[in-house]
Amino acid sequence: MSNVTSSSQNPALQNEGPVKRFFRATEIDPRVLGMIAALLLIWCAFDIASGILRGNFGGLLGGSFLTPRNLWTLLVQTSSIAIMSTGMVLLIVMRQIDLSVGSMLSLVAVAGAVLQVFKLGHDWLGVGHPLIWIIAVVFCIALGAAVGAFNGWLTAYAKIPAFIVTLGGLLGYSGLAFWLAKGETVAPMDKTYEVFGGGIPASWIGPFWSWLLALVVCAAIVFALINGRRQRTRFNFPLRPVWAEVFLGVLGSAVVLGTTAVMNSYPWPFKLIQNYAEANGVTIPPGIEDKDGNAICMAADKVVRCADGLIYYTGYSLPVLIALAVGLFMTFISTRTTFGRYVYAIGGNPEAAELAGVNTNWMIVKVFALMGALVGVSSIVSSARLNAATNALGLFNELYVIAAAVIGGTSLAGGVGTIYGAMLGALTMQSIISGMSLLNLPAAFQNIVVAVVLVLAVYLDQLYSRRVK
Repeated sequence: MSNVTSSSQNPALQNEGPVKRFFRATEIDPRVLGMIAALLLIWCAFDIASGILRGNFGGLLGGSFLTPRNLWTLLVQTSSIAIMSTGMVLLIVMRQIDLSVGSMLSLVAVAGAVLQVFKLGHDWLGVGHPLIWIIAVVFCIALGAAVGAFNGWLTAYAKIPAFIVTLGGLLGYSGLAFWLAKGETVAPMDKTYEVFGGGIPASWIGPFWSWLLALVVCAAIVFALINGRRQRTRFNFPLRPVWAEVFLGVLGSAVVLGTTAVMNSYPWPFKLIQNYAEANGVTIPPGIEDKDGNAICMAADKVVRCADGLIYYTGYSLPVLIALAVGLFMTFISTRTTFGRYVYAIGGNPEAAELAGVNTNWMIVKVFALMGALVGVSSIVSSARLNAATNALGLFNELYVIAAAVIGGTSLAGGVGTIYGAMLGALTMQSIISGMSLLNLPAAFQNIVVAVVLVLAVYLDQLYSRRVK
């Protein structure tokens, strides 16, 4: 079996430039590299700006954005939107949309909080019962899937446009959340449930397990490339050049190991170390002393390695691992299953898909239900992170989720979109929001920038679509 068609075999490729040859050989979408380049540019700009405005020279480029602490926090903050954006991709690919995901998140989070705080913890099982978190997690995911399926049924079988159905949900679900919470904050959550938020040491797997996980992922990347090559040979598909396979393996492994190194270089805040040491009888060796004579391991808001100080490192947090697991799962079902092929077929040409025997109405219900289940997962992460739930928990989330999908290359015309692109879009959106917060820019200005980015992303998508045609 030969490699990808060479220029000598195809005269049309003889005048192909090195850049086009690279993208053809590696099969990398140029828009993905463009998105990554834009993300890195945003990071560098915010790091330089934060260094100039604050005089904090702890980062790579003289600022406080490209620091382990900020990057670790950035990934945790991105997790909730990234989880929901994977479902929004499939909806938009099918030429549908869900404007209610933010209000749905509030409703599911509040309902789950009321269940575990007032029912399970107070009336039925008692505070701290080991089944509380399990029941709450299953309930949130099931409720989200049910609400999503209801949206899908109204769209598919009642023939109400998805825009109207979910716009009504945006208003109605928020009202239901307010009614359930009685306008109050429902807290605190079960202690084990709180682990899903990533804000406590139990949510962090530590450097050892983080490096072990990274090595497993690197091995999985190599295995996937080898297995993919075997499958191409088996079905007589063109092969990528060996150098392209090696490049993809090295690039993927470098990204995984680099990200892991950053996650493992962020130490626990000293207050948590102090609480942990007191709870477990660990003696804190003398380090830097504050004005009251208390041993600390911090200087100018930067954690440092004291001479004999006690320092623990976080590693990956559970919300980030959940988001990555969801991304892998959604990538698999969208690219490797009949379900995923049907989604893209319906998005490409609904009439042709229906004539081919695809039950388009039932598929719409299932994709909306899947979107709802992902909202349920996201509500768990969001409420656990805050250790509370309110009717405003998902405020504006629908805009960020749609923006993440569009920025990630999902076409509003349907039929085109990737899961990894949406997750990169979510990271880009959160980077912009986090960077502006770091610079203390007004909230109104932040909303304006997000709106401009969304409109610009759609405009660039339209330009790309016209160029392809």
